[in-house]
Amino acid sequence: MSEKKMMRVTLVRSVHGRLKSHRECVRGLGIRRMHHTVEIEDTPATRGMVNKVSYMVRVEED
Repeated sequence: MSEKKMMRVTLVRSVHGRLKSHRECVRGLGIRRMHHTVEIEDTPATRGMVNKVSYMVRVEED
């Protein structure tokens, strides 16, 4: 059984004043506030969400 690929995502820029869809992507990733880090599975869906808000987040891949 293969281990799931994970990535660590941290919000480094504020969601205030951003597009509604971008705020929803951040929320959908489980990020609640500035400098909050979440560890999520690296799937095409989550990768797309991260790419959409790439200017607001920092990604560390395991």
